[in-house]
Amino acid sequence: MNLPATARREPIGGGVNLYVSTNHTFGTDAILLADFAAPKPNDCACDLGTGCGVIPFRWFLTSPPKSATGIELQAEAVALARQSLAEMPEHQGRLRFFEADLCKIASGADKRLAAGGFTLVSCNPPYSAPGAGKQNESEARRIARHEIACRLGDVVDAAARLLTSGGRFCMCHRPDRLAELFCLLSSARLEPKRLRLVCQRPNEAPWLILAEAKKDAKPGLTILPPLYLEDGSGNLTGELLKIYGNYKEGRC
Repeated sequence: MNLPATARREPIGGGVNLYVSTNHTFGTDAILLADFAAPKPNDCACDLGTGCGVIPFRWFLTSPPKSATGIELQAEAVALARQSLAEMPEHQGRLRFFEADLCKIASGADKRLAAGGFTLVSCNPPYSAPGAGKQNESEARRIARHEIACRLGDVVDAAARLLTSGGRFCMCHRPDRLAELFCLLSSARLEPKRLRLVCQRPNEAPWLILAEAKKDAKPGLTILPPLYLEDGSGNLTGELLKIYGNYKEGRC
């Protein structure tokens, strides 16, 4: 298994370390999404655009599903996730990683994953629409941060195809694209059910949204209290520390 020259191990809590690289690492949004999605014991879960696999690995630390699959376009990231898994025999057989194109999953061209085969799908997608925002010099980072390899609609369509009726789709995104996201979800028979705004500190506008939709569900949206990362003095809040558990690096 060939790892990039910049590969290193990074803690995610519980004494667990993942392989990351300069191009493929993770941030606070991934940790928050893993907690927000919180699989149930019988869930067959799938993480789209999994990168180094931080969301599935966090699940097995905090709320283990029956099984989990990580889907990622970039071969380097898949290699990192598979190397981490190779050193965790306790998860082998319940966790797997595929190199795959979300657009082909959305269209049904990639049939390795059965339609309706999952009860939970998550995604921390590229946030910037094509041409928007500063373009990173690294192609790998451009793919992760900008809608170059897939659009938001492709992510939603892939989730809708993979989910069984009643299954949950959880994702994070920027607040300015919330209206677009909800329109896409409704068009794909994914009914928005939970929404939470994430703010750096009180009295500041949110910088992230956490949203959950259910396939074929009836209308009815619950708006949860905001999640604050810091208090008024700049200290990490108790809720954020609880989410991170014993991971004290603090990527805020």
